[in-house]
Amino acid sequence: MTVVSAGTFEGGQELQSRSDLTAKELLREVGSVLRMSESEAAALAEIRDEAPEDQTMIINMGPQHPSTHGVLRLMLELQGETVLRCKPIIGYLHTGMEKTGESLTYMQGGTNVTRMDYLSPLNNELVFSMAVEKLLGIDGDIPERAVWMRMLLSELNRMSSHLLFLATNGMDIGAVSMMLYGWREREEVLRFFQKVTGLRMNHNFIRPGGLAADLPAGWRDDVLEILESLPSRLDEYDILMTGQPIWRERLQGVGVITAQEAIALGATGPILRSTGVPWDLRRDMPYLHYDKMEFDVVVGEYGDAYDRYSIRFNEIRESMRIVYQVLENMPSGDYRTQNKKVTPPPRARIDESMEALIHHFKIFTEGFKVPEGEVYVAIESPRGEIGCYIVSDGSSNPYRMHVRAPSFVNIQTMPHMMRGGLVADAVAVISSVDPVLGEVDR
Repeated sequence: MTVVSAGTFEGGQELQSRSDLTAKELLREVGSVLRMSESEAAALAEIRDEAPEDQTMIINMGPQHPSTHGVLRLMLELQGETVLRCKPIIGYLHTGMEKTGESLTYMQGGTNVTRMDYLSPLNNELVFSMAVEKLLGIDGDIPERAVWMRMLLSELNRMSSHLLFLATNGMDIGAVSMMLYGWREREEVLRFFQKVTGLRMNHNFIRPGGLAADLPAGWRDDVLEILESLPSRLDEYDILMTGQPIWRERLQGVGVITAQEAIALGATGPILRSTGVPWDLRRDMPYLHYDKMEFDVVVGEYGDAYDRYSIRFNEIRESMRIVYQVLENMPSGDYRTQNKKVTPPPRARIDESMEALIHHFKIFTEGFKVPEGEVYVAIESPRGEIGCYIVSDGSSNPYRMHVRAPSFVNIQTMPHMMRGGLVADAVAVISSVDPVLGEVDR
């Protein structure tokens, strides 16, 4: 029996019935490619006979489903309410951003990458800019104020992303009021971003060489207002969710993944840290000035949905600690490098100098040329390691660009989290992974 969904068929991506699969394909589907002992492999080998086909059914969940966090399609094989197999199917939002990036100049590239993880646009811009700066050889020449500004914006972006996770996670599990509160708090951060960058999302504000503009007047008071309002509200969320018996029953022991599985699958961020592995690029491979910051890497113990919720919740508090330290240490000075190769002239000079006007025109129409070479730079986004790989052929456009998107890698943990659980827990598992499909299908 071949299962074909009405109106769409994704070929080899789709979940096939057991009788249509070879033993090797079936084993691969349920995780035999992971490092495991002979006894574990033997236990997996018995999967073919664990449920007769006339007692199972294959259903679709998504892509038009409010709790798949975007156009994610899951094919689930169910026996009653138990999930025997799960296969994520992606590609419904494919935008070709990496290929598009090869047709844009390095100056224009920020407008493209900022739209991948649209809940964490500033981190996308940061990793792209750092990769370009490394190719240019100016990564050590970024002004101190620009470095601290980047840290400020990145951590505020981490807070806004995790606040939205709390909102959607609450809605998915049934705590509807949390949806309202999470959006409310995130809105305060986005209002600050709009004041700084002119936009709530997709900013194109962090650029190769520094940032597009300096912080506006009164920015410090705006940040302090956000930081001072959050603690009491986070305490409310603790009461609403963390210690609530129904909430704990709904998440504890659900979607369990081991450290061995998470590492073998390349999972990073809160998913990996929920298994007890204290891996955070801000501390373990520090960039910007994170090596000067005092903060804790929050880890879990059981690798379940509750651990992943708790980690993101507490990472908001750690980001607040970092932002306070940034406020104390923010220096004065330039917000971007004065290297004329990558930095356009000040706006006032354009009205005074023909050379400045020509320089401005050429840098925005033709871009700047980057020496031949290749580079990979990775940073810690709210969802894990986001990396940017660029190959330069000496022109003003990347010859090749690839982004290591954490949501794309983390989605492959879902079959392992869902196997043996209830179909009602599938939503909790998806929510705990916190995927952004714009990043998955980039």
